[in-house]
Amino acid sequence: MKSSLILFFFAMVTVSIFGQPYVYKVENSGAKISRSATNLPTLDNCPVIAPLPDPFAWSADPLGLKPARSTSFSKWETHRQELLDMFQNYEIGVKPTVEPSQITASFSGSTLTVVVTVGSNSITLTSKISIPATGKSPYPILIGMNSQTGGMPAASLSNRGIATMNFAHNQVSTYGAFANTDPFFKLYPAQNVDNTGQYAAWSWGVSRLIDGLYKLKGVVGKNKIDLKRIAVTGCSYAGKMALFAGAFDERIALTIAQESGGGGATSWRYSATQTGVEGLAQTNSGWFKNSMFDFGGANVAKIPTDHHLLNALVAPRALFVTGNTNYTWLSNESCYVNSKATAKIYETLGIADRFAFAIDGGHGHCVLPTAQETQLNYMLDKFMKGNTKLSQQYGVYPENYSVINADKWFNWWGTAKPEFPVEPIK
Repeated sequence: MKSSLILFFFAMVTVSIFGQPYVYKVENSGAKISRSATNLPTLDNCPVIAPLPDPFAWSADPLGLKPARSTSFSKWETHRQELLDMFQNYEIGVKPTVEPSQITASFSGSTLTVVVTVGSNSITLTSKISIPATGKSPYPILIGMNSQTGGMPAASLSNRGIATMNFAHNQVSTYGAFANTDPFFKLYPAQNVDNTGQYAAWSWGVSRLIDGLYKLKGVVGKNKIDLKRIAVTGCSYAGKMALFAGAFDERIALTIAQESGGGGATSWRYSATQTGVEGLAQTNSGWFKNSMFDFGGANVAKIPTDHHLLNALVAPRALFVTGNTNYTWLSNESCYVNSKATAKIYETLGIADRFAFAIDGGHGHCVLPTAQETQLNYMLDKFMKGNTKLSQQYGVYPENYSVINADKWFNWWGTAKPEFPVEPIK
């Protein structure tokens, strides 16, 4: 049965009063800022926070008192660095940094070739680039996770003159056969299948393709890529891959995480209240570092991360996430709660129209329905085509989700009391 939907629309100013950039020219703009070391307590020392952690509190005090939390966008760059440290420490392991001198790139026919050399070892990545028949150079480009379009309808891309390319993830780490013999681990022997998950390796690989585009200054044969308009997308496990890639690389202007399920645009904490879903204890052990699973079961409220914070790493850049109520495993209610929390973060930062979510049903897994194309096309037109006069905020979800008290998962932010409100006696 097809769910009825609720659609919210809010008029927004074209550019926020803070002037937050839509995209950056470097992978991590805050890598070298002066700041205190991120506090990364072990499991035994992590405080219990049953609702969603406060994104504006500092790691030294997750309650937001000492030092006092800050919602100022001028402090977001520092908040983001702490979140990057936390996700690498608690969830996926280290995503190694790469110097430009370690990259060589070339383009021949329709193929981009990127070689990354670390010491005496190297890895070669190749990707087919498809130039649309419409549009003109420089072309925006969408990188599909192990797919040319990543589950997005080809017409929405080609009709807008958006080029596409694929990230072949097995060139970095093999899906379904995770091993220390994978090319990534040969390049970084200090990392292994115990201390590193594939989402660290795969997001690293996506960034290396972007390095290649930058190395060539966007020139691919007779055409040119617009380096200010790069998108990533994928579905299911590849939706998680796209989300981690977009979260960790600020050169990506638009991230589209389609039906990403647990470990993607859903909440570990909320999913732990559900049955039959992909929660922290149920997700693929190869995708995340081994120690993350110590936070499974009764310990989920102690993990300092949750995935409204992963979504928040994309800010102030654009993010679109989707769900599919036909598939319980995707934990769609969790995606809804996580999305509402993400919307609160984007709103607080003054960029509410840069986040959209759509949760519906009545279609196959990884098949973008016609009903979701409105949101997709808005995101493409504004963030890939540069039509900044567009300004909307989309939240689409089944009507029966209105009974879910999503707000109670984040209304504690700023109160220093991570507690759920007392439920009324029925």
